[in-house]
Amino acid sequence: MALLQIAEPDMSGVPHQRNVAIGIDLGTTNSLVASIKSGEATVLASHDGDKLIPSVVNYGESEIKVGIAANKLRVSDTANTIVSVKRFMGKGMSDLDTAIRYPYKFVMQNSSIQINTRQGIKDAVQISADILTYLKNVAVESLGEEPTGVVITVPAYFDDAQRQATKQAGELAGLNVLRLLNEPTAAAIAYGLDSKSEGTFLVYDLGGGTFD
Repeated sequence: MALLQIAEPDMSGVPHQRNVAIGIDLGTTNSLVASIKSGEATVLASHDGDKLIPSVVNYGESEIKVGIAANKLRVSDTANTIVSVKRFMGKGMSDLDTAIRYPYKFVMQNSSIQINTRQGIKDAVQISADILTYLKNVAVESLGEEPTGVVITVPAYFDDAQRQATKQAGELAGLNVLRLLNEPTAAAIAYGLDSKSEGTFLVYDLGGGTFD
């Protein structure tokens, strides 16, 4: 049985309707967006030619910077530059590691982790949505059209709360979240294990913040 059935963008079965899906690896350290081009999965680049986008968001006086531009401010504007927000997804204040000295101003408003930034209070879903919005814009610029759906990868150990938070972030970014896919499963699909003969395969995903 195939691990995942994926159709070509224009094979929707509805005449004159083109469906363009994208895949997003929303990583702890870096993120990227890809789509199928000529039958091959292709990582899409920003207008600057960058394919690997740092999962960093900076909240400035009047703008939100994501990726490399935000990463340049993580030292000079630490309190307003959020890194590794994936660690906060679906978590509460009681889940914070007390051994870590975070540079952020946490707000004790409710059970979720919230950070007071220059542009107001932000939670992990909102911050992740800003990253996803940036990646969506990269896709639109590269493909020339809005994606009709997205598959977002998540760590295999993510619980229901973390998966729901990821889905909410996608929806907040204006994306139609088709499904969440475990990162090791995505790695297996990328290497074509769903089309090979039956057997026992070991697949691991060594990321910047998670290891499945």
